[in-house]
Amino acid sequence: MRKNDSSVGKQIFVGVIIAIVVLFGLWLIADKGQEEVTDTGVSDASEVTKDETAENTTKPEGKVAPSPANPDIKVEYASKEWTTYGGDYYNRRYSQLNQITSENIGDLKPTWVASLGSGGGTKYSGEATPLVVDGVMYVTTGENDIFALDAKTGEKIWAYHPDIDQSMDTVCCGWTTRGLAVGDGKVYAGLLDAKLIALDQKTGELLWDTKVAEWQEGYTITSAPLYYNGKVYTGVAGGEYGIRGRVMAYDSEYGKEVWRFYTIPSPGDVDGDSWPSDTNAWKTGGAPVWNTPAVDPELGYIYFATGNAAPDLDGSNREGDNLYNNSVVALNAENGDYVWHFQEVHHDIWDMDPANPVILYDVEMDGKMRKGLGQAGKTGWVYFLDRTDGTPLVGIEEKPVPQLAEQKTAATQPFPIGDAFVPQEVTQEDVDRDLEGTFEGQIGNIFTPFWDEPITLKPGPQGGANWPPSAYNPDTELYYVLGNDTYMAFSREDEDAFEEGSIYVGSIMAPVSNAPQRGTVTALDVKTNKIVWQKNWDTVAYSGVLTTKGNLVFVGHNDGRLIAFDAKTGDQVWEYMMDAGANAPSITYEIDGEQYIAIYAAGNALAGSKHGDKVYVFKLGGTFPEGQVIDASLSAAEKATTSSDKPVEGETVSANIGLETYTNSCIACHGDQGANGHNGPNLQNSKIAASSADVIDRITNGKNGMPAFKGVLSDEEIQAVADYIVTVVSPLGKK
Repeated sequence: MRKNDSSVGKQIFVGVIIAIVVLFGLWLIADKGQEEVTDTGVSDASEVTKDETAENTTKPEGKVAPSPANPDIKVEYASKEWTTYGGDYYNRRYSQLNQITSENIGDLKPTWVASLGSGGGTKYSGEATPLVVDGVMYVTTGENDIFALDAKTGEKIWAYHPDIDQSMDTVCCGWTTRGLAVGDGKVYAGLLDAKLIALDQKTGELLWDTKVAEWQEGYTITSAPLYYNGKVYTGVAGGEYGIRGRVMAYDSEYGKEVWRFYTIPSPGDVDGDSWPSDTNAWKTGGAPVWNTPAVDPELGYIYFATGNAAPDLDGSNREGDNLYNNSVVALNAENGDYVWHFQEVHHDIWDMDPANPVILYDVEMDGKMRKGLGQAGKTGWVYFLDRTDGTPLVGIEEKPVPQLAEQKTAATQPFPIGDAFVPQEVTQEDVDRDLEGTFEGQIGNIFTPFWDEPITLKPGPQGGANWPPSAYNPDTELYYVLGNDTYMAFSREDEDAFEEGSIYVGSIMAPVSNAPQRGTVTALDVKTNKIVWQKNWDTVAYSGVLTTKGNLVFVGHNDGRLIAFDAKTGDQVWEYMMDAGANAPSITYEIDGEQYIAIYAAGNALAGSKHGDKVYVFKLGGTFPEGQVIDASLSAAEKATTSSDKPVEGETVSANIGLETYTNSCIACHGDQGANGHNGPNLQNSKIAASSADVIDRITNGKNGMPAFKGVLSDEEIQAVADYIVTVVSPLGKK
């Protein structure tokens, strides 16, 4: 039966309404993720704008078009202030201040010292770069407490205590944070429990608190965030826990997520075929981001380096190059779109991920100004690239490397033309000189694969270069980098299947017992990648670099010295001994016409250095009264009691103290249950670990790079941790 015109008109009307509703619904989906701020003023942007299987941004075809530039944002060298983690948006760690020079530095003396009363325990590491803005210094401790100090006098202005759950058990490499960001009237911090917070710059009041990820799943944040153009950028750590890495941008006003880029593409994405198509290895493939991005406002790009593949040491179930692990990545700063990448290690099975922050610089080469980028890898090379498109600025050659079918090794690896800044091979001469006479293991060089039989290689997972930031000086056109020269043994061990929130490394890595650890301070010519000068240390170099127009390079030492070198020649021109390991980068700033040098000296768990809690500030003719340290510690109102402060009761007192002390003081070096630590031997294979007396002696007095804990731990704590190691960790001790 034919419908009348009125009925047809009604149908058309209804159809139009339905179409409008559908279009409106699609618009809402496209606008997903823009939640309202809660009434309390504290927002929770934990929901993502793309789900876990969402596509990464598509790689552009042909020439990459620049993203919207910001010509009004000029990148100036650091001068009177130190406003970003790297000193400027380029991460150069160079200052134009030149009141203090290589000629007059002999008169550089302390002017104030402040005790923060935070982060001095053995579980914490002091790695933070202070910021100085409008005469105020902002610094954070390994405990994640945040302080605002008068940069001229050291007096405390405010302090903030985030009260992180002290029972966190997904911390890879010691409790730490590397710094803060300041912008838009706020101080931003990434916390170890995977939160991003904003504080009022003047008062320290919490303005917003955003959950970036769940720490129970292995996600943490150790890097300093980046503030740029109304957004706050951060990555996540946790590569040893089988995470899927990511970088996010958040609105600085409310803490809402603006965009997210997964550092591992999903199947079907561009470069998704660098992972197996028949498994979910990409979902737990690692690629954390340990470092603070650099940004080029003219191009509109941000740049960062990604971490290791997971499981770290077992490539058997993740055939392919495993992008974007172990890569330098460039993204559109406004929307997170992919621009380019350069992978330093294909299919990494050695934990040789680039943790060092990228540095941007401009330099004339062959009569043409070039936009350069440098990244110092754990491989012991600096990779110099053109930051417009990721192509090598100094040559990099793909060369064949040893193969092992079980590990699904990559056929070739990138070899930069120029000099390595640490040794990349274990020779028989090394064995005869450095290793015990009973050493009979196999030896190899960079990119030597391993399986059942242990093989000792250089460099190891500690580097090469690690997290301590490098620096670039435009006056010398030299790139200054710290390196570690250590022996690391690798071998295959069957591991349990992936379990969320548990260590997921795949095999065994351990420093060779009683082998020396060495470090390097190196200046490389950015035009040739050749060494201009180098200093060799008898311990790892684990702090960071500052360079200035005064022809100076400042580097911290594990023994507590802040050391200055002539930037051109490498000659040492000054040093000052502090009361704890100098394991953080120094900065410089100017107030009332006077230049200051500042460093947070608090020691480091992985470096095995003495712990402390002080900020040291120097100037020419400084007159710091001996012993008159400023007390800047948190007040009772600023710091609430946490669960770790509660006494342990019952019959398990010793066991609980032993496990807690081991977790706080030992796990960063020796690993969970004594295995797969970062620079301590595998206790499960150690003869010393089978004897309570030997363990107590080693903990008390230290040896072979391990610090002495006498006076740091009580006799009860030393006995308890010895009981834990002998009865729980050591298979030999259980017999």
